[in-house]
Amino acid sequence: MSVLKEIGESVLGYQPKKAEELTRKALDEGKSAGEILNDGLIPAMDVVGKKYEGGEIYVPEMLMAAKSMKAALAILRPILAETGVESKGRVVIGTVEGDLHDIGQNLVSIMFEGAGYDVHNLGIDNTKDAFVEAIKETKPHVLALSALLTTTMIQMPEVIEALKGAGVRDGVKVIIGGAPVTQEYADQIGADGYAKDAAAAVTLVRDLLK
Repeated sequence: MSVLKEIGESVLGYQPKKAEELTRKALDEGKSAGEILNDGLIPAMDVVGKKYEGGEIYVPEMLMAAKSMKAALAILRPILAETGVESKGRVVIGTVEGDLHDIGQNLVSIMFEGAGYDVHNLGIDNTKDAFVEAIKETKPHVLALSALLTTTMIQMPEVIEALKGAGVRDGVKVIIGGAPVTQEYADQIGADGYAKDAAAAVTLVRDLLK
């Protein structure tokens, strides 16, 4: 088995330590950071996403796979930045104002990284102005908004209106997610898409950026 295949298997086997060791081994063997990402990690996380969508694995397994991929990425990230490996796009993600839940959005964030996107994670409880500033600073292709409560999801249209007011709405795709959120709500508030989970978010962004 090639070392790249082994790296993929370590992610699928929820083995962060092994993923880290194999990533170092691959670099020692002369594999580039781009090869390790594109031929080892991304295909493995694609499989994880499909298994999750198919009900073969659940959130705990997905988190373990993401942890394994993150261990490998920690080694690769400085090299990728140095060598200028082209990312698939830039994503800003965060929960809206008043919402302190971050497990779901952190998982989405990790899945985006594993799929080859540059991710700027704003964390929890972000005002609409914080999102506007992040858009102006990082100029992302996608803004991902998360809300876990019916009382905080009402902040999502406020963020979209703030983006319009700042003149930056047309330059970014806005996607939304979280327990109380639906496709109908996304359509209602003028978002570009809705994702029911982390795997769906990656698929949605791929489609939006085609």
